[in-house]
Amino acid sequence: MSVTFSDQDKLTLRTAAYGAVALLSAAGAASGSPHRIATDGSIALSSATGLIGHVLAEKPGAVDLGGKSVAAIADRVLPALTEAMRLLQEQAPAEAGNFRRTVVVALEAAVRRGGPSPTVSDMTNKIIAALDAAPAASEVTA
Repeated sequence: MSVTFSDQDKLTLRTAAYGAVALLSAAGAASGSPHRIATDGSIALSSATGLIGHVLAEKPGAVDLGGKSVAAIADRVLPALTEAMRLLQEQAPAEAGNFRRTVVVALEAAVRRGGPSPTVSDMTNKIIAALDAAPAASEVTA
């Protein structure tokens, strides 16, 4: 079965993935390493494979998060992460795990040098919670 996402679906997936890295980078600004976080996380996203890899490669980084604060970025990204997982569980269940792993690997890559600060660790936990907030596919169809 071939899955075709709408332009809006693709935007949601890119907003979620690249937004997670941007959000982590914004949270890491206090530790003085936001550029490194953004670079390492984005490189990890560009290494994604499967359907998710194709979607993320279409317009890498072409996401307007429209926020000037961590809170404003979080208001956009955290719901997009949950919506992306819901969308994938509904339309391409095999890709939901791939997407989640891709985002988690990007977060791990972003903080691999020197370890995360408490602020970055907390934001990582919020991002993972948003990924896990979508109901499982079995709950959606029940």
